[in-house]
Amino acid sequence: MTTGIYSHPDCKRHEMGSWHPECPARLEAIEDQLIASRIDAFLEQREAPEVDMADIERVHSNEAVARVRDNVPIAGYYPLDADTLLNPYSWNAAMRAAGAAVAATDAVIAGELQNAFCAVRPPGHHARPSEAMGFCLFGNVAIAARRALDVHGLKRVAVVDFDVHHGNGTEEALAGDDRVLMVSFFQHPFYPYSGVPAMGPNMVNLPVPAYTKGDEVRRLVTEQWLPALHAHRPEMIFISAGFDAHREDDLGQMCLVEDDYAWITRQIMDVAKEHAQGRIVSCLEGGYNLSALARSVVAHLKVLAEID
Repeated sequence: MTTGIYSHPDCKRHEMGSWHPECPARLEAIEDQLIASRIDAFLEQREAPEVDMADIERVHSNEAVARVRDNVPIAGYYPLDADTLLNPYSWNAAMRAAGAAVAATDAVIAGELQNAFCAVRPPGHHARPSEAMGFCLFGNVAIAARRALDVHGLKRVAVVDFDVHHGNGTEEALAGDDRVLMVSFFQHPFYPYSGVPAMGPNMVNLPVPAYTKGDEVRRLVTEQWLPALHAHRPEMIFISAGFDAHREDDLGQMCLVEDDYAWITRQIMDVAKEHAQGRIVSCLEGGYNLSALARSVVAHLKVLAEID
């Protein structure tokens, strides 16, 4: 079976100003690097549908949804917070981003795809059940995980988050649900200043200091993530794939490189093959140095698609 890649032109129409690092050029850089690396032909390109509101409402309150939907401007920008703005196309982009995660989940569980990557924006892991924040409108990975559990009836899933920032929204949405194991590392202390202590016993949070290198991250993954993942025996794995822990990314101060992302992906693949029939859905989160982001996504996808 193949690796799918989900995206949609609407995801490029959402933008928050020329100064903002979470910009449409992120997806353009990924697309260009996929072509340059010649792996695009090995991926099944799929268009992201709009999400059904029932999927969003499993994670987000009516008030959180209304605050986004009802404040989309006719022109210009509407600030939800200092760093999270809406433009006239933001609602459509958010519907496609969450829709990609849901469609990928359905396709992987149905056996149409072995695994999938959602090249979408806005990202999602900071979006709390009660509010948008941190560049994120809705929690794409949390929404997909809830669908796998509540619609498809999976008994256990895992969420892996390797963004430089703690995925506070995903944690809040899934904390205390013993069907879910969430493992993450993140720079600490750092935005959003959460994750210590963890919100529930189903969270394996690994705060690391600035300038942490890949060898230390690999040690932590080996010693703490992998035993927890194997013990949980997930039937599907969801990845919050943020690439802003790369040493070239100015929005964080960690020191990972492409080989580290490939290594982490390989460990997740091994767990998925042992317990989850290989089923993985990965969703783009952070990554703001365009070159480092694009190279890291290619490294991630080469492992998912098992391209030598």
